[in-house]
Amino acid sequence: MVQSLKLIFSNKSEHLDVAFFEKKLLIPLQNQKVSECNTFDIEITFKDEINLFRNHNYQWIKCDRELVASLFTPKIIKLNNGFFVQPNIQIGIWEFNPKFKNKLLWRFNPEHAASITKYTGKKNEKIVQSVTPAFDFSVELALLFSDKNAVEFSRSPIPFSAIACFTDHCDFDTLENLELQRTFFEKNNIKITKGFFLNHFSKRNENASFENNSTELLKWQKAGHELCYHSLSQSLKHNKESFEDFESFQPPIEVVPTWIDHGYQPYNFSLFENLGFKQEKFAAILNKNKITTLWNYIDSGTATLGVLNQLNSNDFTLKSYFAGIQDLKFKDKIALKIKIILFHFYGDEQMITKYKSISSSFKKFIKTKSLKELFYFFKNLASISIPLLKVFLLWNSVKNKSFKLAKYSPLVFKHQIQDSIFNIFQTIEMVDFKKSLHPRNIDKLIGENGIFIAHTYFSVPMEYHFGKLFKTPTTIDESVAQNFSYLSKKINEKTIWNPTLNELVLFLNKFEAIKLDVDKSGNIINLLHSDLPFRELY
Repeated sequence: MVQSLKLIFSNKSEHLDVAFFEKKLLIPLQNQKVSECNTFDIEITFKDEINLFRNHNYQWIKCDRELVASLFTPKIIKLNNGFFVQPNIQIGIWEFNPKFKNKLLWRFNPEHAASITKYTGKKNEKIVQSVTPAFDFSVELALLFSDKNAVEFSRSPIPFSAIACFTDHCDFDTLENLELQRTFFEKNNIKITKGFFLNHFSKRNENASFENNSTELLKWQKAGHELCYHSLSQSLKHNKESFEDFESFQPPIEVVPTWIDHGYQPYNFSLFENLGFKQEKFAAILNKNKITTLWNYIDSGTATLGVLNQLNSNDFTLKSYFAGIQDLKFKDKIALKIKIILFHFYGDEQMITKYKSISSSFKKFIKTKSLKELFYFFKNLASISIPLLKVFLLWNSVKNKSFKLAKYSPLVFKHQIQDSIFNIFQTIEMVDFKKSLHPRNIDKLIGENGIFIAHTYFSVPMEYHFGKLFKTPTTIDESVAQNFSYLSKKINEKTIWNPTLNELVLFLNKFEAIKLDVDKSGNIINLLHSDLPFRELY
């Protein structure tokens, strides 16, 4: 069945012995130093070509393109000889290149598969780096072969349904709009993970916080929503005061497991190390306060018509995004195209910084007539013009290329801080609810058994935001309301599961416990006894 196995590190590779046992190929890693690596691959060369690949939407597809299977998608292939092949455990990523019909890469923490944001340097320059993994190979890796069946698992407790999860940033929440939001979501029976500021320290007196508005926020919890920290305060204090707040804060309710970074708060997950705060101390404070899940400060892309399912990397391409905004005015369309190219196609922080500086320099020039600001304006404009022009000149070769931070469908993954393991989640930016939650998108999500974890600002008041929840400070937009009503209908029909973030993370964590084997009759069997729904393929 297998011709060869090769273990690949960044600077070397070595062949592994091939040993079959009862239609099971054991992959001996115990004697290898994989635990000392952040990343490695296993290259599997089969004697037969790979004919079919089980896709993220639980469908068989032909192997005529590059294919990826992540932690939460089936890892099942079918060889030309008719045998199903799948691993005994679900960890890692399978990657197929159509140039090599009989080869499969089993990848462990490849670049961009599980990324986190870090701010570094005196100016808090943003970098994206891979997580520190905690590989556990207490169960020996194996490939299972069966000419009878394979087994696949549901990402939802509603077997093989789609999933809609909302995480909301509270930057613009007030008592008034919190009450309106809560009433609206109760009417539609939709649950969200609502961020809150623990302390009332804000440049806006009306800004909501647990300190001032605990009565209202506790009503959210009682209604079934999850409350999560959006850092501790809306505005910045001096670093010393901020770290004192972080070291001494107490959970306002029994358990608040989720933390979503807000801006440049010095104790944020993305920033604390840049200011000399030790990992050991940071992890200890999170553990003491029962915080288990952190946002990686990364969006796979921006939701629009045709772009929603985080497990479908084909959604996260320039072609898909551009198609979803075709109805906008020319000026708005160009602005969004430039932004998506720089922020997601390239994802280059230097380009993004220069892009942000263009508007700032121009405004300063208009105000001060400073030639220096005019120089910076043209300099930054020229530096981003070349990569933008390159995209349009090479359109046919780049239009279907998945964004680098979406290619491996990052969703929920583990990261080690000192000796503690935390859940990290990645989001999709959701600003325009008219497009993002249009019935066509909802139906597409259901058809793909897809999933999104939305990064939202439900109370955002800016007029330049298209498709906001609020039409006025006291009224909900009618079109957006209709979309949420349609989503509610699908949730009630149980074609979509609508968990809070913590509910979703706890359920998806069960994938790490999956264990399969082959019985004496040659059937692949599920050894995991839990409430994780599964089904057999024949």
